[in-house]
Amino acid sequence: MGGEPGWFCETCLVASLAEFARVHTRLDPPEIDHLQRLVASWGLLADLCFADLLLFSVSDQPDGGEAGAGGRDLVVLGQVRPLTNQTLYRSDWVGTVVPAADRPLVARALDLGEIIDGEVTNPILKERVRALCIPVRWEGRTIAVVNRESAPTVRHPGELERTYIEVFNRFARMIASSEFPFASEEGLSEEAPRVGDGVILLDGSARVEYASPNAISALHRVGVHANTEGMRLSALGLEETAVRTAFGTALPDTEEIERGPQVTVLMRCIPLLEHGQVTGAVVLMRDISELRRRDRLLLSKDATIREIHHRVKNNLQTISSLLRLQGRRLSSLEAKAAVEESVRRIRSIALVHEILSHEAGDDVPFIEIARPLVRMVEEGLLSPEHPVDIKITGDAGKLPATIATPLAVVLNELLQNVVDHAYPSSADLTSGHVLLELDNDETELRVRVTDDGAGLPEGFSLEATTGLGLSIVRTLVTTELDGTIELVHGGGPPGRPGTTVDLRVPLGPPLMVEGPDAQRPPAAGGR
Repeated sequence: MGGEPGWFCETCLVASLAEFARVHTRLDPPEIDHLQRLVASWGLLADLCFADLLLFSVSDQPDGGEAGAGGRDLVVLGQVRPLTNQTLYRSDWVGTVVPAADRPLVARALDLGEIIDGEVTNPILKERVRALCIPVRWEGRTIAVVNRESAPTVRHPGELERTYIEVFNRFARMIASSEFPFASEEGLSEEAPRVGDGVILLDGSARVEYASPNAISALHRVGVHANTEGMRLSALGLEETAVRTAFGTALPDTEEIERGPQVTVLMRCIPLLEHGQVTGAVVLMRDISELRRRDRLLLSKDATIREIHHRVKNNLQTISSLLRLQGRRLSSLEAKAAVEESVRRIRSIALVHEILSHEAGDDVPFIEIARPLVRMVEEGLLSPEHPVDIKITGDAGKLPATIATPLAVVLNELLQNVVDHAYPSSADLTSGHVLLELDNDETELRVRVTDDGAGLPEGFSLEATTGLGLSIVRTLVTTELDGTIELVHGGGPPGRPGTTVDLRVPLGPPLMVEGPDAQRPPAAGGR
């Protein structure tokens, strides 16, 4: 191999550590979970040691070359770069398989289950590096090795660097003794503080042993200006619920310290263990005042938007009521029918605003709109002499209001069209069944309405129809939703031809097709 990677898995860049480990190692699920927790939190370790970290395990798929002859290859399952220093690795090495002979210190740590420190020539970088190999142990067995690599330096480290390296070494011993990562710890949020935000080191009695400059700045933000060394956080006027919890449970804990509406500092306390006993803790401090200010603005904006939707819904219901009053005064049956159709269309739009007035954000679960629409049809359009059963299957998922609103109007028109035309009084159809199918595969939304009625009239074309309802449907589907609609004769049981309406709406950005043939697919004929 000459020091180059044995091979590289092309799918590993998009695969998770768990997927890659299942395919390329013999690690069992609990061991993989342990490595996942480690990788989820090891950004802290890379920052503390100012160096790159690589996670090695034994590959179950030797490449048959130089390493294959030796019987063992090593595979890189994880990689993290520090935010506190320059990286040695400009490329991504996750998925790289190398011979164990090229990583002798890693192989030795795997074999002995001990922390190995030394200086070697990196076969990839072609230069001397300082390496610290930390065995990752799980239930008495070494399952992987964390390899810390950094360029040798002759510069005398300062207090901050010495403190951070010592804290990293304590974490290294915790990894080697299966005490880190913490078994019950959940994944960190995006708000979680990093080393660069500020570090306070506490001793075994929870007194401040060291505070970084950025941590002191964070303390100043919450009004602490006293000398912190040797002091408890409570003596400095700070809440220390997270500290007490971390020392009492030997698990990390996080709390927010607020000083009025303008200042919020996030404090995360991570206990340092030795033989199961808490010997100190690392407290990370992050000023999240701006994040909380934005959160408050978003909450205020969201509440305002929901109130607007509520008022729009009320206004639409008022308009609907006024139209109904007007309709009762009309003598023309045709005018009464037109007003009633307008009322139903307005109510279908009001349904969307009703859901939006309760939902956070601009997405609505469309099934909560479809069910009331069906009830509206059943209550307002069906007669006892000709009952029609409408059944809903599937789920359209959550849809943005820009799709849900026109889709609600379209669905209302389709269901009304079914009742008005699929079961005419002249036909011998005393009852009917309509199936509404919803499907969302996150790239395309599909709505299908199937009835067992009289079917399509001969020669009927959706493009040529002059009916207002289907004209509204065609316009909304092709312009507002950028979708396609197809009406097909058939779909019902024998003797009852029925009709199937197939509606498809793309949920991603439409593909742009260049050239003279670029056009919207034509809608097929139908009722």
